[in-house]
Amino acid sequence: MKALLAEYTVFDNPAPAHEGRAMLRVLKESFENCGYEVLVPESGRGSFEDELRRLAPLSDIGLVIAPDHQLSRYTKIIEDLTYNIGCGSMNVALCANKRITGSVLAANGVAVPAEVTEGLRVIKQTYGCATENMRLSDEEPGEGEFGQEYIRGENISVSLIGSRVVGEACLYFTGAGPLVLSVNRQNIVLKDGVFHYEGGETPVEHPMMEEIIATARKAATVLGCQGYVGIDMVVADRPYVVDVNPRPTSSLVGIVEIMDEEIADLLVRASHGHAPEEVHLNGHVTFDRHSQVVRS
Repeated sequence: MKALLAEYTVFDNPAPAHEGRAMLRVLKESFENCGYEVLVPESGRGSFEDELRRLAPLSDIGLVIAPDHQLSRYTKIIEDLTYNIGCGSMNVALCANKRITGSVLAANGVAVPAEVTEGLRVIKQTYGCATENMRLSDEEPGEGEFGQEYIRGENISVSLIGSRVVGEACLYFTGAGPLVLSVNRQNIVLKDGVFHYEGGETPVEHPMMEEIIATARKAATVLGCQGYVGIDMVVADRPYVVDVNPRPTSSLVGIVEIMDEEIADLLVRASHGHAPEEVHLNGHVTFDRHSQVVRS
């Protein structure tokens, strides 16, 4: 069995590649532990898209990680040429647009920060990753940006694996809800009005744990996410969903360090609707923005 693991930043965007390399490394190790031969795009042979088209037909399964605004296009290639174990391309496209994502979630009873057009507010890109150019300001948003209310609270993320809900749904849909891997704390700091991601820790306990998990599961289900997904929240009087990442996120490198199960096995089983009911975490880790993991 061959698995195609394609991480865009490692191939084509060296600036944030430390995070991409770490995710690719732990995924590659896990798939190899599960008996797969792992194929990865090779630089110098063409574009990232060229490599996907070359390697996908040679693979039994495929998973691509890329910036959200590009992920849908690359995922569609995987879907057309092999068996995708990540989120579906249409659902990825929905999640990539933060304004539409917020509107869909709000319409389905999931709390999100309100969109605001004046005063001090969080300004973020409609299409963007993590805290990229996200700031607290009363200035007018630039092209491709919008404003949301600033909610003071704890920065929490929930890492999930959704079972098959689209694509080969007639074959693999079981109705099983998303599998929760962990609840994580994100270290996001505000410096000179600009938000910066500095890493995080996992797992964490929280007095509102049940509501946090229920909100994350509902958000992923409403948006039709399958495969690995990270739900970012600000937890104040209740959990507010601020971002949905339909792909492996930086928390992955910490989770695999303390999880008994193989992430590769979970992803493949979930893609056929057979994820377990729970996973087993042993210990606690912190990780920095360079994906360096420390047991604590």
